[in-house]
Amino acid sequence: MMIKFLHIVILASVKYILTLPYAMIIGLEYKYAIFAVLAGGIGGFLFFFYLSKPVTRGMNWLHPRMCSLLPQRVKQRFRLLCQRNKPKKKARHFSRKNRFIVHLKSSYGFWGIIIATPVILTIPIGAFLANKYYGKRKHIVKYMIASIIGWAGVLSGIVHLFPKVFF
Repeated sequence: MMIKFLHIVILASVKYILTLPYAMIIGLEYKYAIFAVLAGGIGGFLFFFYLSKPVTRGMNWLHPRMCSLLPQRVKQRFRLLCQRNKPKKKARHFSRKNRFIVHLKSSYGFWGIIIATPVILTIPIGAFLANKYYGKRKHIVKYMIASIIGWAGVLSGIVHLFPKVFF
Protein backbone atom coordinates (compact mmCIF):
# COMPACT_ATOMS: atom_id res chain seq x y z
CA MET A 1 0.00 0.00 0.00
CA MET A 2 2.92 2.37 0.68
CA ILE A 3 4.12 1.95 -2.90
CA LYS A 4 0.67 2.88 -4.23
CA PHE A 5 0.62 5.92 -1.93
CA LEU A 6 4.04 7.13 -3.11
CA HIS A 7 3.05 6.44 -6.71
CA ILE A 8 -0.01 8.69 -6.31
CA VAL A 9 2.02 11.44 -4.60
CA ILE A 10 4.54 11.51 -7.45
CA LEU A 11 1.83 11.42 -10.11
CA ALA A 12 -0.13 14.22 -8.40
CA SER A 13 2.94 16.43 -8.35
CA VAL A 14 3.02 16.38 -12.14
CA LYS A 15 -0.45 15.66 -13.57
CA TYR A 16 -2.97 16.56 -10.92
CA ILE A 17 -6.36 16.11 -12.62
CA LEU A 18 -5.90 12.43 -13.42
CA THR A 19 -4.58 11.34 -10.07
CA LEU A 20 -7.65 10.93 -7.84
CA PRO A 21 -9.61 8.81 -10.34
CA TYR A 22 -6.46 6.77 -10.97
CA ALA A 23 -5.95 6.25 -7.23
CA MET A 24 -9.50 4.97 -6.91
CA ILE A 25 -9.07 2.64 -9.88
CA ILE A 26 -5.88 1.04 -8.52
CA GLY A 27 -7.65 0.39 -5.21
CA LEU A 28 -6.18 2.93 -2.81
CA GLU A 29 -8.51 3.74 0.08
CA TYR A 30 -10.40 7.02 -0.34
CA LYS A 31 -8.90 8.86 2.63
CA TYR A 32 -5.36 7.89 1.66
CA ALA A 33 -6.05 8.80 -1.95
CA ILE A 34 -7.22 12.32 -1.01
CA PHE A 35 -4.23 12.80 1.28
CA ALA A 36 -1.81 11.55 -1.40
CA VAL A 37 -3.33 13.79 -4.07
CA LEU A 38 -3.17 16.86 -1.83
CA ALA A 39 0.36 16.10 -0.65
CA GLY A 40 1.57 15.48 -4.18
CA GLY A 41 -0.12 18.54 -5.67
CA ILE A 42 1.00 20.96 -2.99
CA GLY A 43 4.46 19.44 -2.68
CA GLY A 44 4.93 19.38 -6.44
CA PHE A 45 3.86 22.99 -6.78
CA LEU A 46 6.21 24.13 -4.01
CA PHE A 47 9.08 22.11 -5.48
CA PHE A 48 8.66 23.41 -9.02
CA PHE A 49 7.83 26.97 -7.94
CA TYR A 50 10.99 27.38 -5.89
CA LEU A 51 13.11 25.44 -8.38
CA SER A 52 12.09 27.43 -11.46
CA LYS A 53 13.90 30.67 -10.60
CA PRO A 54 17.35 29.10 -9.91
CA VAL A 55 17.03 26.94 -13.01
CA THR A 56 16.21 29.98 -15.15
CA ARG A 57 19.11 31.94 -13.66
CA GLY A 58 21.42 28.98 -14.16
CA MET A 59 20.44 28.58 -17.80
CA ASN A 60 20.96 32.30 -18.42
CA TRP A 61 24.39 32.06 -16.80
CA LEU A 62 25.36 28.81 -18.54
CA HIS A 63 24.28 29.68 -22.08
CA PRO A 64 27.11 32.13 -22.99
CA ARG A 65 29.70 29.92 -21.35
CA MET A 66 28.57 26.86 -23.27
CA CYS A 67 28.59 28.81 -26.51
CA SER A 68 32.18 29.93 -25.89
CA LEU A 69 33.23 26.31 -25.41
CA LEU A 70 31.61 24.98 -28.57
CA PRO A 71 33.91 24.29 -31.53
CA GLN A 72 33.63 26.70 -34.46
CA ARG A 73 32.33 23.92 -36.68
CA VAL A 74 29.33 23.35 -34.42
CA LYS A 75 28.68 27.10 -34.18
CA GLN A 76 28.61 27.35 -37.99
CA ARG A 77 26.28 24.41 -38.36
CA PHE A 78 23.85 25.65 -35.70
CA ARG A 79 24.08 29.42 -36.20
CA LEU A 80 21.04 30.32 -34.13
CA LEU A 81 22.14 28.23 -31.16
CA CYS A 82 24.47 30.86 -29.72
CA GLN A 83 22.74 33.99 -30.94
CA ARG A 84 20.88 35.69 -28.12
CA ASN A 85 18.95 38.03 -30.41
CA LYS A 86 17.37 36.21 -33.29
CA PRO A 87 17.08 37.99 -36.63
CA LYS A 88 14.05 40.25 -36.83
CA LYS A 89 13.20 39.19 -40.38
CA LYS A 90 12.28 35.68 -39.35
CA ALA A 91 8.59 35.27 -38.52
CA ARG A 92 7.77 33.66 -35.20
CA HIS A 93 5.98 30.36 -35.23
CA PHE A 94 3.79 29.73 -32.25
CA SER A 95 2.74 26.27 -31.32
CA ARG A 96 -0.76 25.57 -30.12
CA LYS A 97 0.47 25.27 -26.53
CA ASN A 98 2.38 28.59 -26.67
CA ARG A 99 -0.65 30.38 -28.09
CA PHE A 100 -2.80 28.93 -25.32
CA ILE A 101 -0.39 30.11 -22.60
CA VAL A 102 -0.18 33.62 -24.09
CA HIS A 103 -3.97 33.75 -24.42
CA LEU A 104 -4.40 32.55 -20.85
CA LYS A 105 -2.00 35.14 -19.46
CA SER A 106 -3.33 38.05 -21.50
CA SER A 107 -7.02 37.23 -21.11
CA TYR A 108 -7.28 35.83 -17.62
CA GLY A 109 -3.96 36.81 -16.08
CA PHE A 110 -3.13 35.94 -12.51
CA TRP A 111 -6.38 34.19 -11.67
CA GLY A 112 -6.40 32.26 -14.93
CA ILE A 113 -3.05 30.70 -14.14
CA ILE A 114 -4.10 30.01 -10.55
CA ILE A 115 -7.34 28.28 -11.53
CA ALA A 116 -6.11 26.49 -14.66
CA THR A 117 -2.88 25.07 -13.26
CA PRO A 118 -4.22 21.92 -11.55
CA VAL A 119 -6.74 21.14 -14.27
CA ILE A 120 -5.66 22.33 -17.72
CA LEU A 121 -1.99 23.11 -17.28
CA THR A 122 0.26 20.76 -15.37
CA ILE A 123 1.65 21.59 -11.95
CA PRO A 124 5.24 22.19 -13.23
CA ILE A 125 4.13 24.49 -16.06
CA GLY A 126 1.76 26.40 -13.80
CA ALA A 127 4.45 26.81 -11.14
CA PHE A 128 6.93 28.08 -13.73
CA LEU A 129 4.42 30.55 -15.19
CA ALA A 130 3.35 31.76 -11.77
CA ASN A 131 6.95 32.33 -10.75
CA LYS A 132 7.93 33.94 -14.03
CA TYR A 133 5.04 36.37 -14.40
CA TYR A 134 3.73 36.80 -10.86
CA GLY A 135 6.61 35.70 -8.62
CA LYS A 136 6.76 39.03 -6.81
CA ARG A 137 3.13 38.92 -5.71
CA LYS A 138 2.82 38.41 -2.01
CA HIS A 139 0.29 35.59 -1.74
CA ILE A 140 0.84 33.61 -4.95
CA VAL A 141 1.78 30.42 -3.08
CA LYS A 142 -1.27 30.63 -0.80
CA TYR A 143 -3.62 31.17 -3.74
CA MET A 144 -2.15 28.26 -5.67
CA ILE A 145 -2.41 25.95 -2.66
CA ALA A 146 -6.04 27.04 -2.22
CA SER A 147 -6.66 26.26 -5.90
CA ILE A 148 -5.11 22.81 -5.53
CA ILE A 149 -7.26 22.10 -2.46
CA GLY A 150 -10.36 23.44 -4.22
CA TRP A 151 -9.82 21.24 -7.24
CA ALA A 152 -9.30 18.26 -4.92
CA GLY A 153 -12.77 19.02 -3.53
CA VAL A 154 -14.25 19.18 -7.02
CA LEU A 155 -12.58 15.91 -8.04
CA SER A 156 -13.72 14.32 -4.80
CA GLY A 157 -17.28 15.39 -5.58
CA ILE A 158 -17.04 13.87 -9.04
CA VAL A 159 -15.79 10.59 -7.56
CA HIS A 160 -18.73 10.57 -5.14
CA LEU A 161 -21.26 11.43 -7.88
CA PHE A 162 -20.08 8.63 -10.16
CA PRO A 163 -18.94 5.85 -7.78
CA LYS A 164 -19.57 2.97 -10.18
CA VAL A 165 -16.96 4.30 -12.59
CA PHE A 166 -14.19 4.25 -9.98
CA PHE A 167 -15.09 1.34 -7.70
